[in-house]
Amino acid sequence: MGHVGGDLSVTDLLVTALWGTLRVHPADPGHPGRDRLVLSKGHCAAALYSALASCGFFPQARLREFMAPLSPLNGHPARLKVPGVETSTGPLGHGLPVAAGCALGARLRDEPWRTLVVLGDGEIQEGSNWEAAMTAAHHGLANLTAVVDRNRLQQGDRTEDTKSLEPLDAKWASFGWEVRVIDGHDHKAIKEAYGPSTTGRPVAVIANTVKGKGVSFMEDRVEWHHKVPTDEQVRRALEELSR
Repeated sequence: MGHVGGDLSVTDLLVTALWGTLRVHPADPGHPGRDRLVLSKGHCAAALYSALASCGFFPQARLREFMAPLSPLNGHPARLKVPGVETSTGPLGHGLPVAAGCALGARLRDEPWRTLVVLGDGEIQEGSNWEAAMTAAHHGLANLTAVVDRNRLQQGDRTEDTKSLEPLDAKWASFGWEVRVIDGHDHKAIKEAYGPSTTGRPVAVIANTVKGKGVSFMEDRVEWHHKVPTDEQVRRALEELSR
């Protein structure tokens, strides 16, 4: 079943990016003028696949193949297997460096497309993110937006009990980023936060979210980082999400 809790915390962020912000081309996923979307927290592939299918990158019926043997819709997104997947992710800490490279590439080519990368909050404990953050600020990559899915839970414990991240907004600002803090389940707030940089600097969006959002027995529970629901729990979850 993947990582249900994180899938539910990040869904609004991905849907708003694909439906309300980025220039995407479902009929031509490799269109050179497309905006780039990178899901760095690749273990939440189910949310990405669902968002891509809803946009028409591939038939929604194929979502039933998720994590089936030999299915291209495996537990981590693979660029060469799934239309709309910009880069293969899974090992944490890779997405922001790749996204910074994409943004710098657009700058060097004098192209108008932008790059948006979605990070897990536990993931930003990885040092590679901060190396990329310094590089992006140094080059003034205003065409780069990093979105932190701030659900405050990671595998095994709360982020603040594992390695404290706060004050997270001040950390990003100190690295030279324009920082926006929002409710990560408010589509209007998300869309506004995804707007262009106003300072000529890269933009960091700290999106406060709830792990397991929308399912009462999953919300803000650390075990739903990767717990597999029973058939009855799936039924209950779908019932709550459909309300």
